[in-house]
Amino acid sequence: MRDFKIFIADDHPILLKGLEDLLLEKQFNVIGKATNGQDALNFIIKNKPDFAILDVEMPLKTGIEIAKHCKKNKIETKIILITLHKEIDLYLMAKKIGVFGYILKEFALDEIETCIESVSKNIPYFSKDIKKHIGFTQESDTILSELSLSEKRILKLIAQHKTNKEIGHLLFISPRTVEKHRSKIILKLHLPHDTGALLTWVLKNKHLFN
Repeated sequence: MRDFKIFIADDHPILLKGLEDLLLEKQFNVIGKATNGQDALNFIIKNKPDFAILDVEMPLKTGIEIAKHCKKNKIETKIILITLHKEIDLYLMAKKIGVFGYILKEFALDEIETCIESVSKNIPYFSKDIKKHIGFTQESDTILSELSLSEKRILKLIAQHKTNKEIGHLLFISPRTVEKHRSKIILKLHLPHDTGALLTWVLKNKHLFN
């Protein structure tokens, strides 16, 4: 039996049993399970497992909400999320709140052992399949981490073909301030200062800001 204490939660009983059977077969130590988010959170708070493998969408509390609670309250359980959803917003939220693992349900049984082994070494594991689906690369990941929240908002509005004046109105800043932000973004993205270079880049990478 491997030493890690693992807790699992999913509101689909068949998927929950399939995951549990696989982990037990691989000699992992499954110490508990739940079919809703509130029971999952209560168990994590009380028992502090090494890993919690959680469905993103569950009744009462989502996997994201549980991960946020753990981060806010400095609970050291490492959260691994499994999901059917391939939206970039969920992916970015998971990264932001410090989730250690993020894999798609359709590949969960194939990837979960690799994911746990990676996370056990404090190396986050984000499924390559989800990155591939949303067009996310390590380069994109780095770029996003370098941009401020204001810069990301401006890029999202540029992707909607908003002018500096319109962006300023929506963000309650002056068009001149918008232009300063654009200049900083161009520098961070290492783009030429040619007219339209930023718009071309944003449209090419529109999926990062929608």
